[in-house]
Amino acid sequence: MADSSDSVSVDMETIYLGGKEHIIRTGRGSVSVIVYGDQEKPPLITYPDLALNHMLCFQGLFFCPEAASLLLHNFCIYHISPPGHELGAAAICPDDPILSVEDLCDQILEVLNYFGLGAVMCMGAMAGAYILTLFATKYRDRVTGLILVSPLCKAPSWTEWFYNKLMSNLLYYYGMCGLLKECLLQRYFSKEVRGNPEIPESDIVQSCRKLLDERQSINVWRYLQAIDSRPDITEGLKKLKCRTLIFVGDSSPFHAEALHMTGKLDRRYSALVEVQVCGSMVTEEQPHAMLIPMEYFLMGYGLYRPSPFTGSPRSPLSPSCISPELLSPESMGLKLKPIKTRVSSPHSNTIER
Repeated sequence: MADSSDSVSVDMETIYLGGKEHIIRTGRGSVSVIVYGDQEKPPLITYPDLALNHMLCFQGLFFCPEAASLLLHNFCIYHISPPGHELGAAAICPDDPILSVEDLCDQILEVLNYFGLGAVMCMGAMAGAYILTLFATKYRDRVTGLILVSPLCKAPSWTEWFYNKLMSNLLYYYGMCGLLKECLLQRYFSKEVRGNPEIPESDIVQSCRKLLDERQSINVWRYLQAIDSRPDITEGLKKLKCRTLIFVGDSSPFHAEALHMTGKLDRRYSALVEVQVCGSMVTEEQPHAMLIPMEYFLMGYGLYRPSPFTGSPRSPLSPSCISPELLSPESMGLKLKPIKTRVSSPHSNTIER
C-alpha cells in the first residue's frame, strides 16, 4: 500500500462478506473502498449508480457462483462508493463543495495511487459507468478494460433532465420519500420485476426499496448534481483503445444511449449485449446473462474461470466446455453481438498491476 501524508486508511472492524473497508482521505473528500480478495491479483474497480453502493448495485452479480468464481479467481475487487454512499454513511456537510464528474474521476485516481495500482479493469453501472468511461478517456494508461452496464455518455436529454430536476427537488425538500423511490426503481428495474396491483414486486426490488431508506438524501442529491451537469463525452470515445463490453436491458431508459455509445466506439475493441425483458441493472435483474459474454471478454486478456473438475487456474473455457444450448442467445434472453478484436496471443494482453 502506497504511503501518503494526505491519505488515511482506516480498516474497519466490520467485514463485508470477506471484504475490508478502507476510508481514504483525498483532496476532494473522503471515499470508502471495500476490498475483496488477494491484493496481489490484477485489480478490478467498481462504481455504482445514483443512490446505490456495491451491495445494492453489484451484489446480484457477485452472489452468482459462476460469476464470483470468474471474477474473484482473476481479480482483487475494489468497490469504490461515491462520496456518502457507503453503508452507514453520515450526511455530508452542506458547506462542503459539490463535486463535479471531473472531481469524482480525479478522486478515483487518488484511490488507485493510494493502493499502488497501475492499470485496472473497470465495472460501472449507469452513472457509475459514465464516471469510469470519463476516467478512461482522461487516464487511458490506467484502464485495461471497461465492463459497462446501461452506460451514459451524452449530456442529459430533455426527458432525463426533467426527471433529474424532479428527483433533485424531492431529495432537497422531502428526502427519500415514496415518490422518489418509485422514480429510482423505474430507473433501475423493468416493469416485470417492479410488479403491479396483481403481481407483487420481486425480492430484489423489495430489498432495494428497504435499502434506499438508509440513504442520506443530501448525499444522493450531491451525486445527482454532478451527473445532471455532466458533459457529452462522445468524441472522447473514439480515442479509447481499451476493450469495452457493454450490457443493457431492452427495457432500460438508457437503452438508446447504450446503442449510441456502442456505435461511437472502435468496433475492433467493443461489444454490445442486449438483455431482453430487463431494466438497467442487469447485474441484479439478470446476472446470469452476463456470465458467458464476460468469460469470452476476459479470455482476450488470458484470464479464465477455474475448471470445476481440476481446479486448475489455467483451464481455458472453450465451446467444448459449455453446453451447446447455453450458447443459444435465445436461451439466455440475449441479443448478443460478438466481440470483435484483433487476434493476438493471450500473453500479449495479460493485465498487470
